[in-house]
Amino acid sequence: MANETLIREFMQRIWNEKKLEDIPKYLAPEYTIHLDNADPWEGKTLKHDEFATRLHHTFGPFPDVHFDIKTAISDGNVVAITWIMTGTNTGQIGEWPATNRKIEAQGMTFYHILDGKIAGHTQAYDRTSIMKQLGFI
Repeated sequence: MANETLIREFMQRIWNEKKLEDIPKYLAPEYTIHLDNADPWEGKTLKHDEFATRLHHTFGPFPDVHFDIKTAISDGNVVAITWIMTGTNTGQIGEWPATNRKIEAQGMTFYHILDGKIAGHTQAYDRTSIMKQLGFI
């Protein structure tokens, strides 16, 4: 499978369709978050079950979270995507109650591929804009 196809399928099946049972199909046994500002897992290497736990931290507050890939560029063992994330906050975020507000954020992720599987990412997006849209700041 081409690296770009791998990432597009991963984003659709895992993030958009929430088919967590497919995590081993897409992820290497160890997944490293190289850089992802304000992500509690930044700098950590996760196994499949830990990656699923990380996803639940997003799906709980935003069960309808959806990523629309705008661009994808593959270069060797890296695939860079730009995306628009949308969702509705119907679950608690830490100490903050659900707001039932819709959010939209743009970002970019560089996925690192190893032996045909995703082995980690480097990511940038403005989480502050989400907190503003939710009325928390």
